[in-house]
Amino acid sequence: VKMALIFSVAMSGVVAVLGFMSGQLMMAILGALSFAVGICYAYAVWDRIPFAAANMNTALTGVRSNMGLSFCAYFFIFVAFAWSVLWTLAASGTMSALGQGSLFLFLVSYYWTHQVIQNTVHVTTAGTIGTWWFAPEEASTCCSAGLKDSFVRATTYSFGSICFGSLIVALVQALRQLNHMARDQEDCGILVCIIDCILACIESVIEYFNKWAYVYVGLYGYSYMEAGKNVITLFENKGWTTIITDNLVDNVLAMMSLAIGLVSGLIGLIVAEIDKANFQELGYESPGSVGFIIGLLVGFVLGSILMGVVGSAVNTVIVCFAEAPNEFAANHPALSDEMRSAWRQAWPTECGNY
Repeated sequence: VKMALIFSVAMSGVVAVLGFMSGQLMMAILGALSFAVGICYAYAVWDRIPFAAANMNTALTGVRSNMGLSFCAYFFIFVAFAWSVLWTLAASGTMSALGQGSLFLFLVSYYWTHQVIQNTVHVTTAGTIGTWWFAPEEASTCCSAGLKDSFVRATTYSFGSICFGSLIVALVQALRQLNHMARDQEDCGILVCIIDCILACIESVIEYFNKWAYVYVGLYGYSYMEAGKNVITLFENKGWTTIITDNLVDNVLAMMSLAIGLVSGLIGLIVAEIDKANFQELGYESPGSVGFIIGLLVGFVLGSILMGVVGSAVNTVIVCFAEAPNEFAANHPALSDEMRSAWRQAWPTECGNY
């Protein structure tokens, strides 16, 4: 985690310097802002790094033992891209015939499908890491039996739970999108901002609930509501309601995705400068900026997919550590000792007995 923070901050600084040197103002501003925020954040969370590092090390060990998870995630991204193309074609044609009255339903269908895809990967990851936790011999190869079984459960038995929880988020996201479109009406500016704030809060609460509920869905196949109730009860009984709000790992993963995006953006800038003529033929007056932005977006998206799998694995590790620490110690003693030590250091009251 320390190396990730340092690398992210350093790369942001390098991008800022190169941006100023090459005269690419947008690149320089993004790099400088990322550099400043990264330094402040690293200073604030430095003491909690061993705790986050232990969680990530365990999660990454589980993911490396089941590398098929990354292929699964990229497959679903391809499905999401294909759905976006199909949705665009269908929505444009249908709304031309039916008018704007069908817009809300199309927005719900778009966000719902993407939420289902995202949560299917989350549930598959949770099931696979859970198998690795309790029965490592079944989840220690690229395409292990644990991964295959988890994928089948996520796309069959647990698919209803995934769709139900995803629909709730999709409805809120669709309402937020309609609300954003209403910002053009100057007479309702303040009301639109208030509504957007309320909807954003509701969306954050639901997504936070889903993050933990779907771990239980992947581990035990519970229904959506039952899984959410059980996992929250588990944390309350353990006194871990403060621990699960620690977002250091999520922030580190986001910073790593950004760092990957900045590196690929830098590569895109170099390629654009080398092949400047072709970009200018396409009508781009500033090939360097275009190359940087394209590289940044591609790198950030691809990095976020992989980091999303790691984030799901970390959440599963926390749930399993709360529920079955003895099984972890028996199957993975070295990782167990590392996690126990880090957790006691970071949370001596909540984890004193571990």
